[in-house]
Amino acid sequence: MVATTPDVETAPPAERPARTWPWLVLGLFIVLLLGSAARWLEDVVPAAAKGTSLEKFAAAVEYPIYAIALGLIGNVIVYWAGLRERIADAVRTEFFIKTGLVLLGASINLNLIAKAAGPAILQALLLITSVFLIAWWLGGLLGLDEKLRALLSAAVSICGVSAAIAAAGAVRAKREQLAYAASLVIVFALPSIFLLPWLADLLGLSPAVAGAWIGGNIDTTAAVTAAGALAGEQTLQIATIVKATQNALIGVVAVALTAYFAFRVEKTEGAERPGLRQLWDRFPKFVLGFIAASAIGTWWVGTVSAAEAKSTIGVVNDLRTWFLILAFVSIGLQLRLGALREAGWRPVAVFGGAALANLAIGLGLAVLLFTGFTV
Repeated sequence: MVATTPDVETAPPAERPARTWPWLVLGLFIVLLLGSAARWLEDVVPAAAKGTSLEKFAAAVEYPIYAIALGLIGNVIVYWAGLRERIADAVRTEFFIKTGLVLLGASINLNLIAKAAGPAILQALLLITSVFLIAWWLGGLLGLDEKLRALLSAAVSICGVSAAIAAAGAVRAKREQLAYAASLVIVFALPSIFLLPWLADLLGLSPAVAGAWIGGNIDTTAAVTAAGALAGEQTLQIATIVKATQNALIGVVAVALTAYFAFRVEKTEGAERPGLRQLWDRFPKFVLGFIAASAIGTWWVGTVSAAEAKSTIGVVNDLRTWFLILAFVSIGLQLRLGALREAGWRPVAVFGGAALANLAIGLGLAVLLFTGFTV
């Protein structure tokens, strides 16, 4: 499923700024400019800090941090310039991250994906079910609207904004409810990018366990990739496989929510039963691209010399890094605190409570299923 990040402006469509192709071009220029600045800082800062007391710190700061920080700075600038809503169509986090992840697949041996599939599927099923039910229970306890409960539960248990969009379509949620869910996802994901790699190192987790924890816990695919990149290449590979497995279950959850709201909550007479077509329509197609890229990359490496394989994969990885940088810049540009203020404290409490449960349950499952797993 290819989803676009929702515009969270709550004004009626007629009152929103017009978005035409010149604004799209301007928005793309801003994203590319900030991305180029992040790549430049990654090269320049460590070199400038060499031989100083900041050398180790500068060397440890990588492109996800620069890209997100510049995206947040850019967010403030375009907001005060009155451009944020006009250029929103160019801030395509979903497109950038999914393209980057398909390219990442080329550097992951298909045997690793097959080997990790079993524990990843089991972890996804257990984690999604438990966290979804916890969030649903908390939402009912605090008296949230049924549709908002569905959005928050799907977002915190599966994969953030994409899951919220799928759930919103399934339950016919209001636009502002989707805005609340999307904003909460980003607000909680940003600190997780830095917190989870630090905790994984503090706890002495292996790359496989750390990757499974990061991939199963952080709600957005872009944030999972950023955290995995900070933790190391092996951790990134496992985190991506685990998150892709969770993403693949978006369609199942969306169809289940469609059925629940049609036959229980809204009780629409004569409602069409959701079937396999809806499941396919909501399935995130980038997962197939990720597997296909892995298969092609595995075949290619086996048919050419080691030097040629290394050179080709190096080019693909560099292109992948560019797309990921643009995705991380877009994360910063998309943060909307206004939506959270409008939502009040109850959605924040539900999402935060479920996120804490996700943290604990995800760690337990990662240790149980991925201890001894070799990358």
